Amino acid sequence: MKAFILAAGEGTRLRPITDHIPKCLVPIQGVPMLAIWLQICRENGIDDILINLHTHAEVVRSFLDEQNVDMRIRVVEETSLLGSAGTLGANRDWVSGDRYFWIFYADVLNRADLRCMARLHEKRLPAATLGVYEVPDPTRCGIVCTRPDGIIDYFVEKPKTPPGNLAFSGLMIGTPAMLDVIPATIPADIGFDVLPKLTGRMLAFPIRDYLIDIGTMTNYCLAQANWPGIRRAEDG
Repeated sequence: MKAFILAAGEGTRLRPITDHIPKCLVPIQGVPMLAIWLQICRENGIDDILINLHTHAEVVRSFLDEQNVDMRIRVVEETSLLGSAGTLGANRDWVSGDRYFWIFYADVLNRADLRCMARLHEKRLPAATLGVYEVPDPTRCGIVCTRPDGIIDYFVEKPKTPPGNLAFSGLMIGTPAMLDVIPATIPADIGFDVLPKLTGRMLAFPIRDYLIDIGTMTNYCLAQANWPGIRRAEDG
């Protein structure tokens, strides 16, 4: 199973921590975020990973060289940011022939039940399956509206007048059908440029487990206090 780990963000809101290390390596209770992601992938049978980088790419390469990983890892350095969707489009050949693949935003610390999410996707086979969760401030997120059967029939990124508080988590399963709607213009963003085109063809997977975006200093500090550790395979 393959996964994109989108890690090219500059992490400006986490300065001065990110002055010398990228956001994907900021430590959570002493463990770099990327190390947590590699363990999450291992626990969920994901053994082929593509990581996109921009700032401090050499620091990430050195970190990966020091890890004893039993999976294939491809590092793609973007001298100019392609955007989250642009990265998927530029590396489409990497998932050529795959029925579906994971897409993870590297700054999302979580204990989501990814195995259950994959089972739902395999049963329903939508163009994409989005992990969704309730947020206190929906103006800062990609917001979804769903039908009773879980189909997403509305998506808007960072709305000024949110229709609800059910948000895209930054964890999703993509398919070739999703890649087909990525625009040719660069940079291209998943939330602004792709997901609105897939309404009626996407499925929501509710996440009620621990999940926090560590992109702000407030959330980063909160994670230091309450991160319970990753979900293990034996947790079900």
